[in-house]
Amino acid sequence: MARIWPEGRLVYGMQLPIQSQSAMYAEKWEKEASVEDLAEIARTADRSGFAYIAGCDHVAIPRRLADAMSTIWYDPVATLSFLAGITENVRLMSHVAVVGLRHPLVSAKAYATVDRLSGGRLILGVGAGHVQEEFDAVGADFERRGPVLNETIDALKAALGTDEFPVHHGEFFDFEGLGQQPRPVQDQVPIWVGGSSPAAVRRAATRADGWLPQGDPRDELPAQIAKVKRLREEAGIAEPITVGAITEPLYLGEPDWHVGRRTLSGKPAALAESLRAYGAMGVDQIQVRFRSRSRAELTDQMAAFAADVAPHLN
Repeated sequence: MARIWPEGRLVYGMQLPIQSQSAMYAEKWEKEASVEDLAEIARTADRSGFAYIAGCDHVAIPRRLADAMSTIWYDPVATLSFLAGITENVRLMSHVAVVGLRHPLVSAKAYATVDRLSGGRLILGVGAGHVQEEFDAVGADFERRGPVLNETIDALKAALGTDEFPVHHGEFFDFEGLGQQPRPVQDQVPIWVGGSSPAAVRRAATRADGWLPQGDPRDELPAQIAKVKRLREEAGIAEPITVGAITEPLYLGEPDWHVGRRTLSGKPAALAESLRAYGAMGVDQIQVRFRSRSRAELTDQMAAFAADVAPHLN
């Protein structure tokens, strides 16, 4: 499918806070945050030219992982549908939906509805998942989640296209003659694959419209990007792939509190110069995250980024 954004232009999006609160990235203030906080952050992204806002997906977290992951994971379909009603331009992305937990027709019905309600703004990010108890609880196959995801992507492409009666015949799923309305507004909902394992990289290169690497250091990204493009070329796929990257945490200005060793902080010009390196290595979209101590500080950071950094990314 065609690119969502012009080739050669680096755009920026973000995964929303509050809706998922892993100890790896959640700020302390998020635990007591409200739905209105989430809504205002989404509206700020919409006003500030963010390319997308994203939500995560987990059904249930086992006790052994609850301290590290928390159990706060909003449902992505419900969350994106809510956000569709209070935003106008920003795209809405699942980053990422563990679609192997559900039959592809169930996922297609839900996400086609999101695309319809949002006026065609959905990006469906998908991933294999990693929590075995979650798969076991819903009767999904954890051991074969990779092959199941591969086929699920193929089935979703059929079910999220223009045909009211999609057709898919595979090893795990088989459907024909079953109609689904509403159809997506987009002729084909873009499907992006998350993950940086060899299997995920191959999956993105050969089956997806975009790749969402997970935590690859800057110095390793160029080789990974080259691999994605080589695998895509070897598979005979001519359509371009949208390459993403998750940046280091950001803080505009000189913080008077400890923002973390890896956080990029300082003047807008310096941050823009640092982030332009992603575009130079072949990245099309960067997912940014701002250190903050409150909703107000976060929205101030977002607005300042849009005003003072974003114009200099290209």
